[in-house]
Amino acid sequence: MTESPGYWKEAKKYLSKKDKIMAKLITKYKSPSETILTTRKDIFFSLCKSIVGQQISVAAANSVFSKFKKKCKNKIKPQVIKKLTFFQLKSCGLSRQKILGIKSLSEEMINKSFKPELIKKMSDEEAIVYLSQLRQIGRWSAEMILIFTYNRPNIWPVQDIGLLRAISKNYKKEYLPPENYIKRLRKRFSPYCSVATWYLWRSIDPEPIQY
Repeated sequence: MTESPGYWKEAKKYLSKKDKIMAKLITKYKSPSETILTTRKDIFFSLCKSIVGQQISVAAANSVFSKFKKKCKNKIKPQVIKKLTFFQLKSCGLSRQKILGIKSLSEEMINKSFKPELIKKMSDEEAIVYLSQLRQIGRWSAEMILIFTYNRPNIWPVQDIGLLRAISKNYKKEYLPPENYIKRLRKRFSPYCSVATWYLWRSIDPEPIQY
């Protein structure tokens, strides 16, 4: 783990000036919560965790991932996954599609058809498209990787249910909040949408997540 991104303090000042509600959230969720957005610098681990967490609750995802990690003997590496059978992975609580996604990812890492080092030179949108070519990785998963693994500052994951719920709650909007309003917030929070997302998440779940 590393320290929080270098832009974090500047982002808090910027967002606090731009938006009164965001200013309140930033004040409310002070350290240690604000220092949790760090990077593992381990994209394989993060992608596996993202696949595990798809379409299930945070609690369920944590439970399944804990079993998955134990099955890997705490070594979540492509070579380790390759040796595990379909049924060994299924016993962790993983669906067929998630198992195939994790297996495919391990193969692409081993044969180097997936080159994560290229992502650093890509724009956000280019990186999302590149990551989305992986099996079981869609736009939402790619955006989580850009926030948590690469600490990109301006990701606004509009497919994220937690973000949409938080916008509805804090800005007194119906659920789902109007698309034009979501776009307006994105414009207001840029170039620090990732940080705004982080504090909005905190408002509905004080326990920070990590991918």
